[in-house]
Amino acid sequence: MTRMAQPIEDYAIIGDSQTAALVGKDGSIDWLCLPRFDSAACFAKLLGDDSNGHWSIRPQGDVTAVRRRYRGHSLVLETDFETPTGVARLVDCMPVCDDRADIVRRVVGVSGRVDMAMEWVIRFDYGRIVPWVRNRSHREDIGALVAIAGPDAVCLRGNVTPRPKGMTHQAEFTVTAGETLDFSMTWFPSHLEVPPRYDVTEVLERTADFWADWAQTCTYGGDHRDAVVRSLMILKAMTYEPTGGIVAAVTTSLPESFGGARNWDYRFCWLRDASLTLWALLANGYREEAQAWRRWLLRAVAGDPADLQILYGLAGERRLPECELPWLAGYEGSRPVRVGNEAAGQYQADVVGEVMDSLHQARCMGLEEDRWSWPLQRSLMRYLEDNWERPDNGIWEVRGDVQFFTHSRVMVWVAFDRAVSACENYGLEGPVERWRELRDRVHAEVMTKGWNDERGTFTQYYGGTTVDASLLLISHMGFLAADHPRVLGTIEAIEKDLRHGLFVDRYLTGAGADGETVDGLPPGENAFLACSFWLVGSYARAGRLDDARELFEGLLGLCNDVGLLSEEYDAEGDRMAGNFPRAFSHLALVDAAHTLAGTGQAKPRGSIASRPRIQEGT
Repeated sequence: MTRMAQPIEDYAIIGDSQTAALVGKDGSIDWLCLPRFDSAACFAKLLGDDSNGHWSIRPQGDVTAVRRRYRGHSLVLETDFETPTGVARLVDCMPVCDDRADIVRRVVGVSGRVDMAMEWVIRFDYGRIVPWVRNRSHREDIGALVAIAGPDAVCLRGNVTPRPKGMTHQAEFTVTAGETLDFSMTWFPSHLEVPPRYDVTEVLERTADFWADWAQTCTYGGDHRDAVVRSLMILKAMTYEPTGGIVAAVTTSLPESFGGARNWDYRFCWLRDASLTLWALLANGYREEAQAWRRWLLRAVAGDPADLQILYGLAGERRLPECELPWLAGYEGSRPVRVGNEAAGQYQADVVGEVMDSLHQARCMGLEEDRWSWPLQRSLMRYLEDNWERPDNGIWEVRGDVQFFTHSRVMVWVAFDRAVSACENYGLEGPVERWRELRDRVHAEVMTKGWNDERGTFTQYYGGTTVDASLLLISHMGFLAADHPRVLGTIEAIEKDLRHGLFVDRYLTGAGADGETVDGLPPGENAFLACSFWLVGSYARAGRLDDARELFEGLLGLCNDVGLLSEEYDAEGDRMAGNFPRAFSHLALVDAAHTLAGTGQAKPRGSIASRPRIQEGT
């Protein structure tokens, strides 16, 4: 029987800070790219079916209950399968800090006796290429399997060797109480020797200790610490350790709307996401990771500012061509399946503001400038001075006509504002008078053109009538005070037009009341989770603390059983949607927790006592 992928919320992540795998509640690894996040998948069942690659270990017969958890504050995943004859535990992890790409799996008999089945289907190039699989004859690896196709090779080792059956390799075995069986899979370039065998016990202990030590560094002391630490740990797992780049998600093409075409590849580094991550890392005590990201940023955007992109590859690669994979059926039939992302070529006016704000936050939190960081920022500001009056594709990367999106214009103001602050409050050199004048011009423009008197709200773009959840960031970024009448009016309009229960849509993807639509795609998507967390922050800053806490508690209840969030949520189907796990969602969770705790975000981002305030207007 051909089996498809599980619900998105049924997956958990294991990772080694170079790539990551998704493990389902049924014990199947259905997504894995080796050796990097953006490499071609060798297990791609997530976007197809069994034949596109997976590695399952599970009981043969009935399973009466499944319980899983991470071992303490770690990414060592433990899944208990309860059966009529006993309980078996599956332990999964990816070893860290060893310059290898491996998965280690251990089966432990907890009680009774459980008959187990393993199925290994290895397919390179996103489920397309069937490799040559042979037994390894090395005396230390009798029974190991090696799969090779082109540049890629993997070696599967274990206490039990699966046998070929059709296009798969399968094994059956029994585990009794107190018994342990170990398996591992190692990727290596096909022209090199097979890496040596692991001591699985040592690897599991070392990996759990690494994550536990990392979690203890967290300085957050507010409520819901476990959720904050888990979110930060996911961000760490999504950091490509060799360069410091941070991917937006570990998957591609999980649909924003099931059966629809809004399926994008998020295995790249967005400046917007990563700049928010810089704040999250610094605010919670992770200076080393923040410094690594800043170094990545300086390398990625080095060169002519006119070539600035909104996203880059893991090492700062700029060419990320988008193509479709027609041999994959798509998650629940959601096609096309895409790899690469042509949004890299869009102009999004908010990105310079995001970068300038993140580096401003780094200064405020004591991360000293190096010899290149301020010259880079001055270069970005020169570019913005020449381009600040251009329309753009906006924060949501719409594929319709460019517009003067209000959020983008606010972020242009942020860029000039943070540049002024760098000179006035930190003694850095620059044309502060010109930047101050441009800052004031942009502020006045937004107050005039981004505001709709009839509706009493800021609008998605100049001259429009519809709202956009990104407008919730106006007070967050310090553009207006949180209790300013225009901010409160915008919150009210977003509640009316975009909120439904716990959820806040990004914007109206179909035609609005006056027939307007901007994204150039078929209508329909699920609620974007970060927007709901933004509303938590807006409520808290506006003094609506009870509303903020109630919404935040409800949103935490959307995390799956191991604390993970996807990009979006299908309220009608009560299920996760979009790429998974999503950095933006976990960043917004951390930010909202800080806002409620009053430990870093009770004031607007970037606001410091010594900065002169802009006249707010009416």
